[in-house]
Amino acid sequence: MKETMITDEIYSDYFQALLAGEKGKCIETVNGLLERGITLYDLYIHLFERSMYRVGELWEQNRISVAVEHLATAITESLLTLVYPLIFSAEHVGRKAVVACVAGEYHQLGGKMAADIFELNGWDGYFLGANTPPEDLLKLIQEKKPDILGLSLSIYFNLEYLLRVLEMVRGSFRDLPVLVGGQAFHWGGRDRVEKYPGVTLIPTLKELESFIRQAS
Repeated sequence: MKETMITDEIYSDYFQALLAGEKGKCIETVNGLLERGITLYDLYIHLFERSMYRVGELWEQNRISVAVEHLATAITESLLTLVYPLIFSAEHVGRKAVVACVAGEYHQLGGKMAADIFELNGWDGYFLGANTPPEDLLKLIQEKKPDILGLSLSIYFNLEYLLRVLEMVRGSFRDLPVLVGGQAFHWGGRDRVEKYPGVTLIPTLKELESFIRQAS
C-alpha cells in the first residue's frame, strides 16, 4: 500500500506554485486531493510539512528571499484554515496538549500543525501561537493542566530561549511530559534539550503522530 497519495509530480507542481505565490493553484491542488479522499495526515506530512521544510532550507541557504518565505508561510496557513473544519471529526479521548512557540520565535506554522495533529487524534490542542511569554505559558499550564506540553523551535539561534523555558517548566511542573520539535533541530541541540528529565525531541509530524497514538 502506498504511503501517500501525493506523487512527485503533484508535489513539484504544488511547490513551484507555492514559491511563486500562486495561492489559487495551491488551493486547487489541496481541494483536488481532498476530493480524492486524501487523509489529513497525508496532507500535513507529505505536502505541508515537506514543502515548508524545503522553503526553510532554501531561505537558510539564501536561495529565496524573506518575502518569498513569508508568502509561502501565509499561503500554507490559509490552507490549514481551509481544512480546519475536517480536523474535529475524531472522537475525543479526554486528553489535552498545550503547544507554544517560545519567546523570540515568530515562526508559528510548525507549532500550529503539531497542535492540529493532536486534534486529529482526539486530543484538545491548545495552541498559543508565536512568541509566547514564559510566564503566560506557565499560567496556562496551571489553568489547563495538560497531559503534554509541546514547544516549537524554528530558528536555532533561539535555542537558549527554549532552554530557559524548559528550566522554568521543570521547576514548576516536574512531571509534565514535554515534547520539543521544529526545523531548528536540523542544526543540532538534541543533547541540550534531552538532558532535562521527561523532555523528548520529536523531529517530524510523522513521529509526533506515532508518539500520540502510543500515548493515547
